[in-house]
Amino acid sequence: MLTELQVKNAKPREKTYRLADSRGLYLRVIPSGGKYWVLRYWEDGKEHMKGLGAYPDITLRDARIMRDEIQMGRSKGVSPVSPVGVSPVLFGDTVKEWMKIRMEGKAETYQRTILFRLNKYVLPALGSMKLADITSAKVLELCRSVEDRGHAETAKRVRVIVGQVFRFAIASGWAENDPTSALRGALRPKTVQHYATMDQPEEIALLMRAVAAYPYTVMRCAVLFSIYTFARPGEVRSAEWSEIRGDVWDIPAGKMKMKRRHLVPLSTQAQAVLDELRPITGKGRFLFPSPRNDGRCMSENGVRVALRAMGFTKDQITPHGFRSMLSTIANENGWNRDVIERQLAHVETNAVRGAYNHAEYLPERRRLMQWWGDYLDGLRE
Repeated sequence: MLTELQVKNAKPREKTYRLADSRGLYLRVIPSGGKYWVLRYWEDGKEHMKGLGAYPDITLRDARIMRDEIQMGRSKGVSPVSPVGVSPVLFGDTVKEWMKIRMEGKAETYQRTILFRLNKYVLPALGSMKLADITSAKVLELCRSVEDRGHAETAKRVRVIVGQVFRFAIASGWAENDPTSALRGALRPKTVQHYATMDQPEEIALLMRAVAAYPYTVMRCAVLFSIYTFARPGEVRSAEWSEIRGDVWDIPAGKMKMKRRHLVPLSTQAQAVLDELRPITGKGRFLFPSPRNDGRCMSENGVRVALRAMGFTKDQITPHGFRSMLSTIANENGWNRDVIERQLAHVETNAVRGAYNHAEYLPERRRLMQWWGDYLDGLRE
């Protein structure tokens, strides 16, 4: 029988190996370092395996309790839920089970993105294959085909998705190895994307005057709100009236890139935009609803299209470039870098600097937001 210390100290090897406990329970240790509890049992003369979860989320004691409960149920004629035999499992079938768990509670936009990548890239190549037949070389072939289409970053996302499905399969007792673990460093390095922005006062003044003269109220408000709050484009277009709480825009974690709640203090200028907008869209859900009246927020291309209609090219400014515009100007004007970064919802990778609180530096951030609104108004005059 295993001890907790043996389980804790089990080190990965070149190949997957097992550490047996008792009554069919064993620990599977894979080359990437993952440790998974599996119960091995027989029904009708056939061997079956059932995943019980990953260590340390499931301790040795937990695994034994789960084993005993399953074995007790079997003695009463109750078969374990969804037992999987030694016969191979199709990758596509595993994806369906993974999706049931993975997508629970996720934002609609995130779900659509994952489904798009699965249906366009992953499932056509791997869906009909058995888990045991999918090798690192096969996954690399898939990722390289995506890279060759000019989508290097998407290729990395595809590798991540395949890896997540395989780790789910391992925890469920359906697979022995994750073929993506050998692909680290095998794909093309990420190309840093710099969004076109404006960092000269005369350029920004021209932008603010052009926006003020734009004749379509809702879209003009969307552009101004984007500039005054310098939130990410996806956060702006999906903003809801229920998130506006006095002079603060309270963005829930599910909408944020880093999945952390974020507070955006609203300057008097940003509040004036909302006052203009409220009679038009205030009775609905979104600040900026789709003009199609289909219950959705405006298109991700809405602000971009408005900027092009004003005469600005993609090499001059993009919606995401408003963030760089604020960062550059605020830093040049002596604002505390930490205050700027927190308001941009950037999270430091350094463990100490990365300690995050949605209300951190809030008084200073309020002053920053009002200064930015006043600065832009001064340029427009």
